[in-house]
Amino acid sequence: MKLVTEEGLKIPEVGRRLSIAPSTIRYWVKADREGKLKEVGKQQRPLTEIEMELARVKRELAEARMERDILKKAAAYFAKESLPGTRS
Repeated sequence: MKLVTEEGLKIPEVGRRLSIAPSTIRYWVKADREGKLKEVGKQQRPLTEIEMELARVKRELAEARMERDILKKAAAYFAKESLPGTRS
């Protein structure tokens, strides 16, 4: 939800990055705007340790992918800058 509200990413992009349905993210953002985010999921059963670990690993993977993408872009930018005749 913070990727949408604070980082300004689009809901489909966040869903793709985190492997979460865009409709779920849209629901969370709406609940946050209405001040009802703390009520989301109250009726669901608690997660098992394996489910929590899986969620943690998925978050880490999504973060690593984002960092990789940033590094790819930075590497391409600096490679372009280092070519002869490309500096102003």
